[in-house]
Amino acid sequence: MEKFVVPQFIDVEDKIIGPITTRQFVIILATALFLFLEYRLLEAFLAYPSIILTLIAGGALAFFKVNGMPFHFFLLNIIQTLRRPGLRVWDKQLNDAEVRAYIKKEEVKPEPVPPKKEPLTTSRLSELTLTVNTGGLYKPEEYE
Repeated sequence: MEKFVVPQFIDVEDKIIGPITTRQFVIILATALFLFLEYRLLEAFLAYPSIILTLIAGGALAFFKVNGMPFHFFLLNIIQTLRRPGLRVWDKQLNDAEVRAYIKKEEVKPEPVPPKKEPLTTSRLSELTLTVNTGGLYKPEEYE
């Protein structure tokens, strides 16, 4: 029996530069791009507070974990939770039309029985076998 290697630690991200994973590296690059754009496009009194906020957001997205999951998954879960209704109500009341529709049973039509084929007799089966084995040279109608 062959032995197969079962992958271990499949939930651990691959490290590319020291302890930094690919996801963290991409987030750092995107943050650096935003910082450069903010520095070049905004005035100094707007740029510095914006740069500080971008650094904090980029660092949190890249390195911060909540309950062992990356911070961006945590943010996505918060957004999904806020979009769902806070209170779910099950209305057990049925109106008369729904009760009648529930009580009314549809007529079940039995499916038509497919016609049964007659079983092959042994003589007919042997004739077919001879025809196939001889490549069509044996013709049963010639021997009747």
